Amino acid sequence: MRAVVYEEFGGRPEVRRVADPVAPPHGVVIRVEATGMCRSDWHGWMGHDADITVLPHVPGHELAGVVEAAGPEVTGWRPGDRVMVPFICACGSCRECLSGNQQVCERQTQPGFTHWGSFAELVAIDHADVNLVPLPAGMSFATAASLGCRFATAFRAVVEQGGVRADQWLAVHGCGGVGLSAVMIGAAVGARVVAVDVSPAALDLARRFGAAECVQLRGGSTPEESAALVRAATGGGAEVSVDALGDAATCAASIAGLRRRGRHVQVGLLPGETALPMGRVIAHELEIVGSHGMAAHAYPPMLELIAEGVLRPDLLVTRTIGLEDAPEVLTRPGTSAGVTVILPQPARATWCPES
Repeated sequence: MRAVVYEEFGGRPEVRRVADPVAPPHGVVIRVEATGMCRSDWHGWMGHDADITVLPHVPGHELAGVVEAAGPEVTGWRPGDRVMVPFICACGSCRECLSGNQQVCERQTQPGFTHWGSFAELVAIDHADVNLVPLPAGMSFATAASLGCRFATAFRAVVEQGGVRADQWLAVHGCGGVGLSAVMIGAAVGARVVAVDVSPAALDLARRFGAAECVQLRGGSTPEESAALVRAATGGGAEVSVDALGDAATCAASIAGLRRRGRHVQVGLLPGETALPMGRVIAHELEIVGSHGMAAHAYPPMLELIAEGVLRPDLLVTRTIGLEDAPEVLTRPGTSAGVTVILPQPARATWCPES
């Protein structure tokens, strides 16, 4: 198969021919029809997950496709099934999985991190009966790809971990794929959303997806300056705030922009140590929670809202590229507003988003 491969962290990725994957006894091989280009893939390429990644490596964790082969222990899936995959692939039998929290599985695997991923024509997925989600009829593979990571992650971060309610202020710091998803989801549940970013193009999309207020930061803005703008836009601070980027400055700004007894949700990955304004957390009785993907069994409520047209993840896809373009885009994250999707199968490289 063709795949994007890098030999060292931060080294030049390239498309090359490699051996096809083999289905694990409890897993499947999926023919990848679409796979999202996510900032987490850049983190992996930079070596921020070096403790779980073995080189040479194939990135990619946000995918949709067709089951190509199934292992002998798989009972619920067969070749030809159209599927998407939560990026946290759970074991199904540990304490957390048995409690319904597969997104924090104690023995999880992650394509593109713990093993070769979906920037390829084929990818192997573990424990298929626990981890695959059927594609709804009529949903394109490109739309479904983001439901494996960014959109589903944002849905759980806003609705479950954030507990956002109608008429509350939701601040979204960073309007990439996760952030724009959070804006759309927050607006759909009736929240008043303030979107924060440095990019005019990203904020234009945020307005389109329902942001009531947009805060455009200048380069070099301090966390307190950013937070002050959010507090001004929301009349005293947001009830819930999400750091969708993953940066010490955006994390601090998200916390500082909350009103008293507000809740900060950390979604963006924060490599290295990060100092938090804990004095403010204590004084204002703030809550800080993390959000890490979404289990396969939790997808139906989100899919129902998509089927009803309340949520439109298809509109987030602003660019599709072929596998040969992926190495360049992987090394330069954030150069395009919206979501970039790779179509690894050559015959599919001319796909256009739904209108």
